[in-house]
Amino acid sequence: MYRRSEPEGLGLRLERRHQRLRSGGGSLLDLVPAVTEEPAANEEAPAEAEDGTSAPVVDIPVPAHQARALEKQPSPVADFFPQLHLLGSIGVNDLIGWLRNGARWIVLALVLSVAAAFAYAVTATPRYTVYTDLVVDPSNLNVVSDDVFTTNPQRDAQLLEVESKLRILTSRNVLQRVIGEMRLADDPEFVRPTLLDWLKALIAPRDAEADKELAAMRALSERVEARREERSFVVILKVWSEEPAKAIALSDAIVEAFEAELFQSAAESAGRVAQNLNERLDELRRNVTEAEKRVEDFRRDNGLQSTNGELVSNQLSSELNTQVLDGQQRFIQAETRYRQMSAAVAEGQTASASVFESANMTNLRQQYNALQQQIGSMQLTYGERHPRLVAARSERTTLEAAMKDEARRILERAKADFDREQKALDALRGKADDEKSNVFTDNQAQVQLRDLERDARSKAAIYETHLARAQQITERQQIDTTNIRVISRALPPNARSWPPRTLILLIGGGLLGLAIGIAAALALGLWKFLRGKTHVAA
Repeated sequence: MYRRSEPEGLGLRLERRHQRLRSGGGSLLDLVPAVTEEPAANEEAPAEAEDGTSAPVVDIPVPAHQARALEKQPSPVADFFPQLHLLGSIGVNDLIGWLRNGARWIVLALVLSVAAAFAYAVTATPRYTVYTDLVVDPSNLNVVSDDVFTTNPQRDAQLLEVESKLRILTSRNVLQRVIGEMRLADDPEFVRPTLLDWLKALIAPRDAEADKELAAMRALSERVEARREERSFVVILKVWSEEPAKAIALSDAIVEAFEAELFQSAAESAGRVAQNLNERLDELRRNVTEAEKRVEDFRRDNGLQSTNGELVSNQLSSELNTQVLDGQQRFIQAETRYRQMSAAVAEGQTASASVFESANMTNLRQQYNALQQQIGSMQLTYGERHPRLVAARSERTTLEAAMKDEARRILERAKADFDREQKALDALRGKADDEKSNVFTDNQAQVQLRDLERDARSKAAIYETHLARAQQITERQQIDTTNIRVISRALPPNARSWPPRTLILLIGGGLLGLAIGIAAALALGLWKFLRGKTHVAA
């Protein structure tokens, strides 16, 4: 039976908690101490039945731990939320009732969210995004056979190089070129003055142009994004702006600035190499000059003259040897002729010997032969004592004497030629012998000379190699070998990328407002329930 000192609600709560404990479905709410309420002074007595009798009293057994909990003092949370212990008894009907009671809040949140979405769709700054596809080939164009930069055929290294160039695409240097080319520092889309900037300028004056460029740099960096397609060298550049045409112009300007930055980077690297080579060339030039000077000084000190790569002494010795051979041949010819003439004179064959050759001798021989024919015919005609025959024979004797005299003169000339050739041969032999000793001396000196010449040639070869390489790299600075190709240029977008379409925003705003309204209605209903202003639906 109910005790008269317990409120009816408390007994019902104890009964329900007892039923939950017996069912084994306990919860944390069971640990919340029950609130002991004293009956009010004006509280009516228990209701009586219609027949005037009191209602039957039912005895409900109370567990020992609940009885001890009843004896404890109530907590502040339980005082503030008197029905906190009834959270587990909330059902679907309660939720539906809360939603029904908070219908006006749901409608209000829905209307406000849709209105906010519409206002945002109308007033939000649109964004137009364009995309540009580039192929960043890590292998540069092979313009020269031995370029300054080497290529690595390994794929991992190539991907790292592409990633490095991808970082350059969105680097500050590239963006700075775009800002200067398109004058973005003066574009209100990228540089928007605020009250905070005005206060900063008032407190600490700074360079306005630098601040504008920095603001434009920050704004542009937020609008540019680049990524590489997986397992490829294709890079996708993403750029957005408030105007479609400006987005396309920005994308094209970034690509051009990217190519210019790569070319400038390669040119600067080649320029540093060329500068180092040019600094080294001065020292190499001095080394070559000193080596060649040592060669010429040694050649002058030792009298080593060369023509067409051969020493003059060797050439002179060769020529003297040739002259000695010619002199020997002439000497032999003169000696042979002289001996033949001497033998012919001794044998009295001056008239018939062919060795005696001269114009006078030929004339005398002709006269002698004609006279000999006349004498023969006269002997047959006149006889041996005819005066004409005697005169002819006397003339023949005269011709024979003249021929002998001419032969002696020719023999003397031959003797003079023989002596002359012998002296010339002796002189040539003497010169050849002297020149041979000079040749030996020059050959020994030439050994040292060749060593000096080799040193000079090696230094000259190194100098010429560095000089040609420096000139080649200097010209290489003017050639763009970067292999960057645009395979898909930016096209005007069909629609804005942000904010979404108005219909989508309205639908999203409606759903969000509905969720907020439902949450607010449920929260308000739960608040009233915990405060004891409402009870659990039956």
